[in-house]
Amino acid sequence: MASFKPTQIPDLPKLGEKITEDTLYWKNYKAPVQIKEFGAVSNIDFSPVSPHNFAVTAFTRIHIYGPFSQEPVKTFTRFKDTAYCGRFRSDGQLLVAGCEDSVVRLYDVGGKAALRMYKGHTKAVHVADFTTGRYQILTASDDYTCRLWDIPNAVELTAYQEHTDYVRCGVTSKLNRDLFITGSYDHTLRVFDSRTEKSVMTMDHGQPVESLLLYPSEGLLVSAGGRYVKVWDLLKGGQPLVSLKNHHKTVTCLALNSSGQRLLSASLDRHVKVYNTTNYKVVHNFDYAAAILSLGLAPDDESIVVGMTNSILSIKHRKNLEEPKETSKPRRRPSYRVFMKGKNFVPKQDDYFVSKPARQHLAKYDKQLKRFNVSKALDTALEQVRAGLVAHKKPKLDWSNWYFFALICAFSICEKLVTKFFIFLYLFRNFFDTRFTPVLATTAEIVLDIYQCVIGQSAVIDRHLIHLQKLLEKEIYYQKDLMEILGMLDTMFAFSLLRKEVPCPGISGSNGLVQGEASTSRPQLQAT
Repeated sequence: MASFKPTQIPDLPKLGEKITEDTLYWKNYKAPVQIKEFGAVSNIDFSPVSPHNFAVTAFTRIHIYGPFSQEPVKTFTRFKDTAYCGRFRSDGQLLVAGCEDSVVRLYDVGGKAALRMYKGHTKAVHVADFTTGRYQILTASDDYTCRLWDIPNAVELTAYQEHTDYVRCGVTSKLNRDLFITGSYDHTLRVFDSRTEKSVMTMDHGQPVESLLLYPSEGLLVSAGGRYVKVWDLLKGGQPLVSLKNHHKTVTCLALNSSGQRLLSASLDRHVKVYNTTNYKVVHNFDYAAAILSLGLAPDDESIVVGMTNSILSIKHRKNLEEPKETSKPRRRPSYRVFMKGKNFVPKQDDYFVSKPARQHLAKYDKQLKRFNVSKALDTALEQVRAGLVAHKKPKLDWSNWYFFALICAFSICEKLVTKFFIFLYLFRNFFDTRFTPVLATTAEIVLDIYQCVIGQSAVIDRHLIHLQKLLEKEIYYQKDLMEILGMLDTMFAFSLLRKEVPCPGISGSNGLVQGEASTSRPQLQAT
């Protein structure tokens, strides 16, 4: 007797994003590690020196985490109110942070208490950073001012008050210790030189500015505010180069990868976009569970750290190619042969080896098909589909769809399959999917043949058939429009192509006559 052949799941192409080098690169991260903080994570900053610890500013605390630690290795808690913008110095020894109480605090990474406290602002300080000289601090506040402080003497060096609204972001030059740039809610970006009394360059972003980023060459500046990410050419006097609008809500932070060829932007719409800095097209996208306030990228892109409004810190570590893949081997049961001759027994050359046929494991629906219970097999394949239709408002293609499609391929002429009302829902979901259409078209014909005798007698059947008819009419309407558009495009392409002259020996390119032959086809007009 012939053995039962299990249902073959068709290997159809999957619809989705194209697999590119960027997709493979940015998907090569492990499952995220999530850490619960004490409040919304407002800032993330990586130390520029090895082992590249990162400081997380959340509520009234600043936690310092190791590259792979899930518990903070250092904590600064002596803030009277919400802390902002904890950042490392270039040598990784000092850390500066602003606060809601308008006081700027300087910490030694190895200590606990603040080394210096800088008082002069009258409102919350949201920006604090070190200059390239390492002995000055830049701060910016909600009092519309930005100030430079001397670290050893704890005195104010310069104060600028040119913004007309809150100053919420700033960046210092890594090549020139006297230059820094600030962004404000008055929609402007201002470039300052500490050797002058006023700003040396002003740019209008058009939206409240939330974040700034300088390229390593410092010839380009990136600003984020509203839904826009804009790139400015500082070498051409702040000329705008690119304006990107790929987010649906306010863009809150920016980051650049280690090579400087990919720009990352995070937004309140829970997405992190990755742009190619050559053409500024989106090459990858990360999704998160809540609105994003801060983003940090480790050197060599080893980790991506994201802080969200729900107090969750998400850490993704890059996969190590040298790590062996963990494969769970099935537990092997001891057998009579193992007990008698040992686990490492090898048959001799003259031995006759009798192979034991492998037991065939069938799926539940295959077991039912083997007993000719076609109706039960269909119900089994549709259990997850029914759950998917209830849980997801939008159709979602899962493996249960493939099982059901395989059953239709094998039994599309069987009336038991199409006499169930659920077949209509499956047709509505997948009939116009090009992968399923060849088989489902035949299934739809069988459905119509079966139910044509009861049309007008059942309100449920009539409703399903009318819905199917509307879907077909809509698809035909779309196809007609596409054919018209295709015809118009063909005409445009035909006229846009330049005609190229093909030189032929002995033939003139102007009138097509053989050289020396008189032109008698068109009479010449003589001037009167």
